Amino acid sequence: MAENEHHRLNYVELSVTDLSAAQAFYSAAFGWRFNDYGPEYAGIVGAGGSEVGGLAKVAERPGQGGPLVLLYSDDLDATVEAVTAAGGSVVNGPYPFPGGRRFHFTDPSGNELGVWATS
Repeated sequence: MAENEHHRLNYVELSVTDLSAAQAFYSAAFGWRFNDYGPEYAGIVGAGGSEVGGLAKVAERPGQGGPLVLLYSDDLDATVEAVTAAGGSVVNGPYPFPGGRRFHFTDPSGNELGVWATS
């Protein structure tokens, strides 16, 4: 299977108030390994050595919304159009980030997800 597959679940970020404590917990509980990106973010390393998620430090205890699910797209602009055509609302982006471009949207129930592409 390709590492980045069109519209396949690709990456999950968890909000945490204490990054070091969260890394220690997930490492002890599940054997997770991490790529450290400084005091506010750590990537979760999957079985194949690639990142499958991340821990993002937040100032306050996470509230409504929970983890941010990110999907991968072969064509980000076409996915923006498909999301809006299906009744979703783009709430951020598309915008550039270190891996390429991404946008966030809410579904009709109000759940926020993100989609990214390498270009």
